[in-house]
Amino acid sequence: MGQGDRLLLTLLRCSALLAGAIVLVILGFVVRESWPALQELGTRRLFSDGSWHPAGPSSEATYGLGPMLAASLAASGGAVLLATPLGWLSALLSVVYAPRGIARLYRGLLLILGGVPSVVVGFWGLVELTPLIGRLHPPGQSLLAGILCLTLMILPTTALLSEEALRQLPAEQLKAAALLGLSRPATVLGVMWPLARPALIGAVLLAAGRALGETMAVLMVAGNVIALPTSLFTPVRTLTANIALELGYALELHRSALFVGGLLHMALVGCVMALAWWLERQEAYG
Repeated sequence: MGQGDRLLLTLLRCSALLAGAIVLVILGFVVRESWPALQELGTRRLFSDGSWHPAGPSSEATYGLGPMLAASLAASGGAVLLATPLGWLSALLSVVYAPRGIARLYRGLLLILGGVPSVVVGFWGLVELTPLIGRLHPPGQSLLAGILCLTLMILPTTALLSEEALRQLPAEQLKAAALLGLSRPATVLGVMWPLARPALIGAVLLAAGRALGETMAVLMVAGNVIALPTSLFTPVRTLTANIALELGYALELHRSALFVGGLLHMALVGCVMALAWWLERQEAYG
């Protein structure tokens, strides 16, 4: 190994260590700020309280994170359920069926959509989408609006990563399928899907991680009512939206409880990313 290669390897290792250290520092900070609420309230009260009223007298204050956790999972899960088939079909269209020029144009449009700021998506949802939903079932700002905005935001991630997974498939396998006279649907279901399945599921998990972390768009369209999502038309508030709304004025135990919500959110995203990493290793090592 030459001197330049050793220098590059050292820089890469230092960069990786720095990135890992930053994550650990952030995690340590969130744990430290969460500790007063965890110690005084306990996890049972944080999840068993059915409401969130931290500003009242200490004897009457409630710190229930459960409804917001359920809203976060419902909004993210609904968006993933919608974006997954759309993203996979989009990838198949680009790789298998569409002419090369149309596939390039479509990919470019997806890249543009993926770069749209979340506040712009939220503004569009607030002005255009929620009035349409309100005609079906008032008030319009609801879990459904949050799901649809999140779907729009994670669709490029799902579609582009799925397309890349399909393009990485061994050419020999596809040529063998063509020589056997398999139709396109048979090739997709019998050859491409089994080979690309871990990577396709990994793309969905990465999109789910983004959906869980989204704040502004959901804050603008979901209604910001702390309630269990009993229907698609229920106004809800997610964990991230709650932090964004209240951290600026929260004090003492209220502030610490918000950090517990952040810690819980980090744990959820960490689990999703760990599952995606495990699937990637399964794909790499068979």
